[in-house]
Amino acid sequence: MARIETLLLTAGGIAAALSLMAAGRPSALAQAQPGLWEISGGPGTRTPVRQCVVDIAALARFEHRSSGCSARVIKDAGSSAQIEYSCGGAGFGRSEITVLTPRSLRIATQGISDGLPFNYVLQARRIDDCSKSASVTRH
Repeated sequence: MARIETLLLTAGGIAAALSLMAAGRPSALAQAQPGLWEISGGPGTRTPVRQCVVDIAALARFEHRSSGCSARVIKDAGSSAQIEYSCGGAGFGRSEITVLTPRSLRIATQGISDGLPFNYVLQARRIDDCSKSASVTRH
């Protein structure tokens, strides 16, 4: 009996580890490519932000892009992924990224940042590859 319990616990641990690894890369975002993205709709910005994006899922943490955060995928279906994240004392959030085309995304995000609520929708479009000399924020 103890052997069966050990086997079940081991199998459960392996399954949990695999699901955590898969959680980092939502399959819904696979069609969007890393590169230079132009992001509009951010609070307090009149002009779009250009950003070199290595991991598309990182756009879910746009409000906390300068903070070290942990994230987990809570929905990965069709052309959208929902990601919730926590950044310790800096706050937390939940975002839904919808792939409109491989070069166009809609990001609805909400949460708490530095003790204050936020809730907005971003539009992101891929405009180019990242250049080595570009003065853009890497994400």
